Amino acid sequence: MIKVGLIGCGFMGGMHAACYQALESLGVRVVAVADPRESFAKDAAAKSGAEIYQYGMDLIAKADVDVVDICLPTDMHVAHAVAAMRAGKHVFIEKPVCKNEDEMELLLKVEAETGVKVQIGQVIRQWSEYKWLKATVDAGTYGKVLSGSFRRLSSRPTWASDGWLLDVNRSGVVAVDMHVHDADFIRYLMGEPTSVKSQASRDENGVIMHIMTLYGFENGAAIYSEACWDLPKDYPFTAVYQLRMEKATIIHDGGITVYPEDGSAPFKPELPKEYVADNDIGGNISDLGGYYNELKYFIEGLQGKNDLSVATAAEAVKSVKLVLREAEAAGGLVSK
Repeated sequence: MIKVGLIGCGFMGGMHAACYQALESLGVRVVAVADPRESFAKDAAAKSGAEIYQYGMDLIAKADVDVVDICLPTDMHVAHAVAAMRAGKHVFIEKPVCKNEDEMELLLKVEAETGVKVQIGQVIRQWSEYKWLKATVDAGTYGKVLSGSFRRLSSRPTWASDGWLLDVNRSGVVAVDMHVHDADFIRYLMGEPTSVKSQASRDENGVIMHIMTLYGFENGAAIYSEACWDLPKDYPFTAVYQLRMEKATIIHDGGITVYPEDGSAPFKPELPKEYVADNDIGGNISDLGGYYNELKYFIEGLQGKNDLSVATAAEAVKSVKLVLREAEAAGGLVSK
């Protein structure tokens, strides 16, 4: 049995608790949770009868666990991850992994020193519509990528505890917290961009609320990416892409459609079924989807069934560096 200690029992921690409950047949169980908010901790613990700690550092020091899963605000990730790694625990860290270079260097240094397994929650790499696109592009099924766009749009994320998501010093706001999803996937799909051009729209305090970036690549392809989380309260969460290739154009907008260049009829490829379960956690996600996939992949990696190469700490660090580069090109996370 792989014993998990879950630190942070809010929206994402609750999602992870539900995923581990669904994965118990693999031989994994949440045996300890930590959150200073008693009601949140009790809700997460109830799914598996886990022991409750008030603080994450106490869980790391005292709980009998093999894995520490960190679902805390971004500015708390590295301190807890380093403590867990030094205690010999494998670590899963929610995205974005961190937001400053000193933390990036420390995380990678301790990972190398301890030799524990580390995986980062860059969940889009494990979402079925994006996994299919990655496999299709890698196989060269429709030739090379010519151009494309990725868009991720949301109402303001007011569900976060103490409003931490809207604190630029804690989360890095939309560029670091939400846009990192598509920036990371674009890197995964295309490799490192050779050029980055960004513009941003800001709130009354000069903080980026909407970022738009054009990436250039060595093969001549151009990819546009956009993220906004300051839309009206009732605006539906939207995550879509369009990719123009030599032999087809592929669109994902509530499902994938392939439009072949040879004039044959458009079609919808059949995707593997993800685990689907309704939740009442909040936020802008309605089922376990890719979160189930990524945690299944992580647990199976710990069991030696894969090499845990999909979402490494080193890859996550490169993606955060890219979005910080974009923000800087647009005038900084906060206008100067």
